Amino acid sequence: MELTVGSILEGKVKTITNFGAFVALPEGKTGMIHISEVANAYVSDIRQHLSEGQDVRVMVISNENGKINLSIKRLEAKPQREGAPKAEAPRPAARPVRREVTPTPPPAPKTADQLFEERLRAFITESDSKLSGIRADHRTKSRRR
Repeated sequence: MELTVGSILEGKVKTITNFGAFVALPEGKTGMIHISEVANAYVSDIRQHLSEGQDVRVMVISNENGKINLSIKRLEAKPQREGAPKAEAPRPAARPVRREVTPTPPPAPKTADQLFEERLRAFITESDSKLSGIRADHRTKSRRR
């Protein structure tokens, strides 16, 4: 029996690891469910969702080079996000809403310490760029000798 992508099978969890679970499939084959394919929610510990010997219903998501990748979450309905509009109720056409724009107050004047800090930062930046130019010029001149 060739396991095709999209087929739904029944299997039994054989082994659980930190990254997923290995499932015994029909005809003595084994597939793996990666931890990210166990549930629609984030799974930090797979053992909270699966246990060894548990019967599971899985979907084949890939079958390449004898490695069968399985998924449980693709068989579950995706939960709707909170605040998401529901598909059944169409929204009425949106009208532009006028909002009052309140002007933001001007920033407070800078103190003498803040002005000094800004000037010092500008001086250090300018000084560093001049020094790096001098160092680069010095290296090229010393190599010519």
